[in-house]
Amino acid sequence: MTTDTIKLAQTIRGHALRMIAKAKASHVGSCLSMADLLAVLYGSHLRVDPNNPRWPERDRLIVSKGHGAAILYAVLAERGFFPVADLITYSQDGSPLTGHVSHHVPGVELSTGSLGHGLPVGCGLALAHGRPHAPREEIVTRSVTSTVPRTFVIVSDGELDEGSNWEAILFAGHHKLDSLTALVDYNKIQSFGSVKDVLDLEPLTDKWRDFGWTVIAIDGHDHDAIQAALHADHAGKPKVILAHTIKGKGVAYMEDQLAWHYKSPDAKQLAEALAGLGCGQ
Repeated sequence: MTTDTIKLAQTIRGHALRMIAKAKASHVGSCLSMADLLAVLYGSHLRVDPNNPRWPERDRLIVSKGHGAAILYAVLAERGFFPVADLITYSQDGSPLTGHVSHHVPGVELSTGSLGHGLPVGCGLALAHGRPHAPREEIVTRSVTSTVPRTFVIVSDGELDEGSNWEAILFAGHHKLDSLTALVDYNKIQSFGSVKDVLDLEPLTDKWRDFGWTVIAIDGHDHDAIQAALHADHAGKPKVILAHTIKGKGVAYMEDQLAWHYKSPDAKQLAEALAGLGCGQ
């Protein structure tokens, strides 16, 4: 299974690179850093049905770092939510595959881009699904023997500068929302500098733990570690996975480079990146 998710991660990295290069768009480094998290989630963990994206018993994943849209669309296409051929329309006029995550795309739960919104909404979903009575439309369609849908939210490290996240973190701990898992794409670089220099988050583990969360820190590119963290028990508490990642992971000249938050690769750079990933042109 790990071999399959590693292959999926490389495939969606290749898609994201082509999409962003063609659109002359931004955020390639942010996409590449969370490719492994998305590959494990969609490749082996999430309960979803590409043929029925609104299946009431599905798990919910919110990608709160909405600027990582390209890589999310790539994994959804690879999982069969819509044709892979549609990815080439990314950020083109009239395409639903907008530059920030859009709920008009099959498989997407929430439009994001204004940072700090995803985790508060995730708390609401987890609270609603954990109550005796689910939202009305689900009461009608959910089977008697169904399990409670789980909620996952991917946030960026720079996004944790937003106060709305800390309200949500406090809320989730207080209400013991143990169907909620947050994943922090902790690549240490945000829009205009390093996280440490812009607004240092440390000691991040202690902060989440003091707010009542189960905290697991991992290498966010190690698929076995991601799997283990996702399966780790956190009964009675929400869980956060602090995934230490590398901006631009997988492309040597992009790794840990601030410039690739906003740059897009030219034709030569794209060819070099794809060759390094073994993705072909």
